[in-house]
Amino acid sequence: MTEPQQPEEMAQRFIELVMMQAQQAALFLGQAPNPETGRAEVNLDYARLFIDQLEMLQEKTKGNLSPEETRLLGGVLSELRMAFVQAANHSPASQSAPRVEPPRKAEPAPAAPPAVPDSPEPESRKRFSKSYGS
Repeated sequence: MTEPQQPEEMAQRFIELVMMQAQQAALFLGQAPNPETGRAEVNLDYARLFIDQLEMLQEKTKGNLSPEETRLLGGVLSELRMAFVQAANHSPASQSAPRVEPPRKAEPAPAAPPAVPDSPEPESRKRFSKSYGS
């Protein structure tokens, strides 16, 4: 079991979380080079995602942050919003900006189908399936 965190440690982790989200947004706004290609790339959809997450964080933590944390989060959001508007205005085709797809993991080879038992399953056994929407 982990020990309860001290307020100073929690404040530091909150600041780190905000800065990581801001760095990701800046990366997709073309303010930093992509580590894989070494080139600055603009992807407004992904940038918007990270900005939206910071806005949600700001809303959900309203009234629970120290003045320093509130200033940091508000300042980061202001800067990112301005950078987003600038990137959207300077993008030659802002609606059709190239999409940067996240790297895909190699999919394992399909496994052999499970052996079908000789006798059917008893009807009392329930079968569940999850649906995550269509």
